[in-house]
Parts: sequence; C-alpha cells; structure tokens
Amino acid sequence: MGPDKSQVSVAGVGVRPHMPALQDERLLTTLKAVAAALRGAEVPFALAGGLAAWARGGPPTEKDIDLLIREQDAARAHEVLEAAGFRPEVPPEDWLIKVFDDDILIDLIFRPSGFVVDDELLARCDELQVHALHMRVMRADDLLTSKLLSLTEHHLDYAPALEVARALREQIEWDDVWAQTKSSPFARAFFSLLAELEIIDGSRLLRAAG
Repeated sequence: MGPDKSQVSVAGVGVRPHMPALQDERLLTTLKAVAAALRGAEVPFALAGGLAAWARGGPPTEKDIDLLIREQDAARAHEVLEAAGFRPEVPPEDWLIKVFDDDILIDLIFRPSGFVVDDELLARCDELQVHALHMRVMRADDLLTSKLLSLTEHHLDYAPALEVARALREQIEWDDVWAQTKSSPFARAFFSLLAELEIIDGSRLLRAAG
C-alpha cells in the first residue's frame, strides 16, 4: 500500500528530484508553529537534524525537531514557546533545552557537537523553503560534522551519519568535513567506510590523510 497522501507534505527549495520528499505532516505543522513563535519574539534559529537533511533532499524523518539557537536566547525561547502552548522541559544536559507539542519533542540546541551556535554559524546556514516557510537550514557539511563529532565509544551509531552522507554527498565539501573531524578515530573510520562503499573517492581520502 502506498503512503497516505493526506499525511505527508513536500519540501520546497533544496529537494533533489530523485530523493524521497514525503514527510509526516504533524512534524511540519509543529515546526511551523514553533517557527512562528520564535520569529514573533525575534529569536533567531536554524533548522537542524533530520528535518534539515530532509529539507536538503534527504529522506524523511520520524524523529523529533531539532533547532539551533544561541545560548543567550535559551531562556527567552523557553518563555516564548511556553506562552505559545508548548510544554517546556529543562533537561540535565547543559547544551540544549526542550519543549513538547503533545508527544512531539522539539530540541533547541545551542552547543551541538563541534560547534557553538552564534551569529556566524546562523549566518552561514542557507535560507530554504520548508513546508511553504522560508527559514535558515543547517549546511550539509555542518550536519555531517556534528554527527561525526558526537560519536563516542558509548554512542557509536553510524547509521544517521551514513544516511546524510549518502543522500547529500553532492552538497558536502568533503575536505572541510575531513579537516573538522579527522582528530576523531570514529570519524576516520567512517571516512574509510565511505570509501569502501564508494560514496567518496578513496584515493582522494588517502591524499587528504597524507
């Protein structure tokens, strides 16, 4: 049975024609409400995570909504979204805050792995159309870099990074990602995997490593 077209939507600018473009309408409706509330309060933000990859032409996601905000805006964002009807939560982690729309989780992240969210990071995000809204969307390079730098011995799941690398490889500046992540043994192993899978040119990787 094919997908229920009433439950999906299509991204706008940035979708590659041969990639899936179907997305859960509930996530997009929540994203629209969050974006409207933050814009109304003049809190700058950018779309990150699985929805950012999807907006760039990657596969749909069934996970939560990730947004980048500056740390100095965290308390204000919490207040604004609570006033807009979202349920706030202060997690034990010191690099994000959370709000909920029923069972949909929205992570508001100010220190993603490898980055600090500041005006410079937000400025280099691309302005794309997502569900009929124009918003900043995290660059494919930064998405992959953050995923690779989040890998540890206790959290070693290559699937999300591999999904981004395969779907968005034409948008990724591989030399830049390598330069940002090569200090991580898990990232170096991932690049070897990409070469074995012929997602990147193995000879180019050897030159970069040398």
